[in-house]
Amino acid sequence: MTSIVEVSTHWPSPVSLAERQHDLGLTDAELRRYIRGFGLSRICWDEEVPEKELLLSALEKLPSLRGAEERVRFLIRARTLRAPSPYPHSVLQEIRREAGLRHARTFALTEHACASGLLAVEVAGTLLAEEGDPEALALILTGEKALTRETQFVPGVGPTGEATAAVLVAASGTRDRVRGFATRTVSTGHPKMVMTPEAARSFRGMYADVLTEVIDEAVGAAGLTMGEIALVLPHNVNRVAWTNLADRLGTRTERVLLDNVPRTGHCFGADPFVNYVTACELGRLRPGDHYLMVAVGLGACFAAMVVEH
Repeated sequence: MTSIVEVSTHWPSPVSLAERQHDLGLTDAELRRYIRGFGLSRICWDEEVPEKELLLSALEKLPSLRGAEERVRFLIRARTLRAPSPYPHSVLQEIRREAGLRHARTFALTEHACASGLLAVEVAGTLLAEEGDPEALALILTGEKALTRETQFVPGVGPTGEATAAVLVAASGTRDRVRGFATRTVSTGHPKMVMTPEAARSFRGMYADVLTEVIDEAVGAAGLTMGEIALVLPHNVNRVAWTNLADRLGTRTERVLLDNVPRTGHCFGADPFVNYVTACELGRLRPGDHYLMVAVGLGACFAAMVVEH
């Protein structure tokens, strides 16, 4: 049973959404709507810090990795954006060398957009099980640099942040065991972050129905009901979306960890892992609790994973 061995995160210093109003092209009315209505007051974002440094900063906070570098058989980059740099330059290969992961086979997952992080955990568990070595590990890096206005703000959703996460995975273990996983890809006719108006309408129309179905599938695969889920670790899109979805799922909003929504912005595929670290710091998870990690990628990809703490 796939086990999440350890998770670490890195956040750039938060800046207020008001400070970024001009750069993001927001009117005063839009700014008020995102702050007051959606609860998006701050973003963890730093124009000066390159992506490699953001990722290494998360990786370096993994105590379990120290002395275990040779056990890492797979280094997986779970991306939202397909091509961060021109060929043949590769930030991931640089990280592999600098982190001493010389035994790791290295690749990226991109086609699930912001749901790629949860998919990477599932893929890592499958690959490690095929290795047949109980000591083997996989390291997933997610979250990324928002370089352009188009990637720094998703209309109707909110600003994107630059928090990153490093996730160490084993084929089996005694903690944070994956009990259920579900994913679904539904075409909007325009699989990009900057969607056409028609694609955006299609995405909004399907969002709640498909996400609810995927969550129900993952919870059912774990042999549980939503009433047995202690905590939901969401993608940090906005407060309104999750208040509405909690009602559909038949769970209390208090069981959805929304603490980071006003502090980080939506940090691509890193959100569920950022929220996991916060949940642990706040004492929101006890041994034996089942929690639900959720992510959605534009295009559209939906993923949900049930984990036993």
